[in-house]
Amino acid sequence: MTSTAARPGRVAKLPPRERILDAAEELFQGEGIRRVGVQAIAERAETTKMAIYRHFETKDALVAEWLRILAAEYQAAFDRVEAEHPGRPREQILGLARFIADGLPGLSHRGCPFINSLAELPDRSHPARRVIEEHKARQTRRLVGMCAEAGMPDPEQVAAQITFVLEGAQVSTQNASIDRAGERLMRIVEAIVDQ
Repeated sequence: MTSTAARPGRVAKLPPRERILDAAEELFQGEGIRRVGVQAIAERAETTKMAIYRHFETKDALVAEWLRILAAEYQAAFDRVEAEHPGRPREQILGLARFIADGLPGLSHRGCPFINSLAELPDRSHPARRVIEEHKARQTRRLVGMCAEAGMPDPEQVAAQITFVLEGAQVSTQNASIDRAGERLMRIVEAIVDQ
């Protein structure tokens, strides 16, 4: 996940919709969805509130689109490991774990945007919450498929164990409760896969 902070000078060169999404990403990640208003997004994007509403009917629609983009990045990680390790599900699973492990140092002090968004959006009918739930379900189906292809006797259980470890590593990194979380994550996932 990249942010405008890592891309100085980029905002002014982007079309308005992308500037808005970049600004929203940076602010939502750093401050939270509920704390960030549309005016703050407009200022960061160097645009107006009216321009935001031309591209996104509501702030909720903007939040949902931001999370759709994040979900697509995670799905692309599945695509990459499948392409890099065709027919080798063990390596695919470890590749996913490596994707998460490598991303841990870059987590903001706020942690995983999906976990944080769920906490901030208790209303199950919120459009962004539906995006997250669909993303997590798709991610689980793909991981279960990899585990089944690897010949694991209970693919759903193994996928659940791996998911707990992946998400737990992100939370542990956020709250700084575990050192060397990436290394530990990889060892645990390898042990799960090889059991």
